[in-house]
Amino acid sequence: MNQPLVAIVILNWNGKSFLEKFLPSVIASSYVNKKIIVADNASTDDSVSFLKEHYPMVEIIQNPTNEGFAKGYNLALKQICADYYVLLNSDVEVTPGWVEPVINLMESDKLIGACQPKLLAYGAKDEFEYAGASGGWIDVFGYPFTRGRVLDVIEKDKGQYDDTIPCFWATGAALFLRTSVYHEMHGLDDYFFAHQEEIDLCWRMQLHGYKIFVQPASVVYHVGGGTLPKGNNKKVFLNYRNNLIMMAKNLPFLSACWKIGIRFGLDALSAYKVLLSGDSGYYKAVAKAHFGFLHWLFFEKNNHPKAKKSFIKLEGVFKGSLLVNYFIKKKRTFAQIISKK
Repeated sequence: MNQPLVAIVILNWNGKSFLEKFLPSVIASSYVNKKIIVADNASTDDSVSFLKEHYPMVEIIQNPTNEGFAKGYNLALKQICADYYVLLNSDVEVTPGWVEPVINLMESDKLIGACQPKLLAYGAKDEFEYAGASGGWIDVFGYPFTRGRVLDVIEKDKGQYDDTIPCFWATGAALFLRTSVYHEMHGLDDYFFAHQEEIDLCWRMQLHGYKIFVQPASVVYHVGGGTLPKGNNKKVFLNYRNNLIMMAKNLPFLSACWKIGIRFGLDALSAYKVLLSGDSGYYKAVAKAHFGFLHWLFFEKNNHPKAKKSFIKLEGVFKGSLLVNYFIKKKRTFAQIISKK
């Protein structure tokens, strides 16, 4: 039986040190029918020359400017023919057999549009990694969390989330995509630049009847924060703005109105709390994000990939409030959050 062609696409921006460290593990992947491509986002380091000298078997696509995660990938993937795309961060170490379990799962059900492996921390390999852990969920107010990470609380991996299940979103750090579904959705939303664009894509896929899965039989190790480290105010801005845009795009109109209204209040409360601790940069980033969302709503809304506004039942949605459960009920793990007790 012929294996599907898998294109492993690594988006790079000034990441020579990561390529040097982690590309050998990708090349050593046991899956045979693969091609490895580095999409370079106009790096100013010597990433490209390093690849040409040391890894001539790796294809290189050079974007003329740094277009961020979303548009950077969209530009590159238009030039790549394959049955599946794997969007892989440059700061990820993969295990030899990481591709096969995911592709076998996706081949078994043609409605699976996206899937992720289990994501563990490179620096602490017995812990889940913040960006995706073992499958992404979302709460009633649009706050994302994962099986293995709730807000800033990260669990140790004890096999508690090793079941293969549908989820709400799959991490962009190691995102397997069925090529036909990616193009049917018109790809990632360029406007997001970076952060939460994979959640938006997975949400749109679900609204069109496709499934999102996590396959923990595949394991990868992620450094995290390689481009925009945690605490960076641009990251704060993008996360808050993009999350609101995602809600406005994908929720039914009336639901979006009241939920986004509440989110404005919750965001403001969070910003004031951090401001009182002396971090004015965070406060300004949240305020800028709210204005950025309003700009999108009034001037940009009709220029970007639309969701099919349906009332289809979505997987991986927690119908309660993550913040209430975390701060008031003191539930700090995924299992505690979704428990009905």
